[in-house]
Amino acid sequence: MTVDASESALPSLRDTAPPAVSGTGPIVPTEFWRRLPDGRVQCEMCPRFCKLKEGARGLCFVRARQDDAIVLTTYGRSSGFCVDPIEKKPLNHFLPGTPVLSFGTAGCNLACNFCQNHDISKSREMDRMQAEASPDAIADLAVKLGCRSVAFTYNDPVIFHEYAQDIALACRQRGVKTVAVTAGYLTDAARPAFFRNIDAANVDLKAFTERFYRDVTKSELEPVLDTLRHLKNETDVWFEITNLIIPGQNDDPAELEAMSDWIARDLGPDVPLHFTAFHPDYRMLDTQATPHATLAMARRIARKAGLRYVYVGNVNDLGRQSTQCPTCGDRVIGRDWHQLSEWRLDADGACLGCGTGIPGVFDGAPGDWGRKRLPVAV
Repeated sequence: MTVDASESALPSLRDTAPPAVSGTGPIVPTEFWRRLPDGRVQCEMCPRFCKLKEGARGLCFVRARQDDAIVLTTYGRSSGFCVDPIEKKPLNHFLPGTPVLSFGTAGCNLACNFCQNHDISKSREMDRMQAEASPDAIADLAVKLGCRSVAFTYNDPVIFHEYAQDIALACRQRGVKTVAVTAGYLTDAARPAFFRNIDAANVDLKAFTERFYRDVTKSELEPVLDTLRHLKNETDVWFEITNLIIPGQNDDPAELEAMSDWIARDLGPDVPLHFTAFHPDYRMLDTQATPHATLAMARRIARKAGLRYVYVGNVNDLGRQSTQCPTCGDRVIGRDWHQLSEWRLDADGACLGCGTGIPGVFDGAPGDWGRKRLPVAV
């Protein structure tokens, strides 16, 4: 049984200011945990189901046991803020060309050997958390900077669920949308609440074998597939998928074909899929970077499976990063890295050449943020 904050007699986040705890950070009660008969408390936010004794932290580092309950230790704290192009998330069919206010916290509930944000996601030091910001302050900053959305990124927002949800509500009150960049590793109980107030998501489908998830990420594949099914069938969240191709790990053509077939069958042909290039990092410094030809091969396989919108990333490839109309073949959105180069859609997102509607979230003319990256202070 899932136990939320109200059932455990803990105060509501919205009724009490987060208290500061020396040496850790603001502490708030959380949802999705239960007490076990042996005296431990089990976190049920993600499928790790960390079983904690008093004072212990989960693998994510930020959800911990205190006073016989699971608390979030990093509410209101961030590892930094930056304005990015929305295409960097990557989201190619969600408010193209617009700026997004991006931020993360510390920690992660996965343990990927190839993590390219490991200084943040693997951080065990609270001095990484330099920026302090309330949900209202973040939403107000997004409005001030002209950002159409706020992205929870750099580390997985699943682990700071309560903070993310309060930010999403504050943004919604101001007409700002929110984006979750996530590995999608949640429990069945937590999944609906996490996505309830989110407008868009990019889900990192890291591979299509349990072996890869077990050996390389120390997690499981099936909960991620469940998240993708939930997004498709149970929500109105606009979502796209990213697959980071790592040579010798998840680049087998048969695996890419199986993944593409599953997406086309279970999620539909209109879900955008991004194949991105790996660069050696963290514990995989001896693995070569992804050849451009491998990305092109993966795209061919996905297109053959019936997927209409397949992109490559972390390389310069105007043709394979642009959006083509599936009916007439015209290039309707040109992209040079994260810079829009062409725009041939009407105000409703339909191809100017043949009138075919392109799936996504479009709002008249595209933004003109370009490829700029702007660090900001709250």
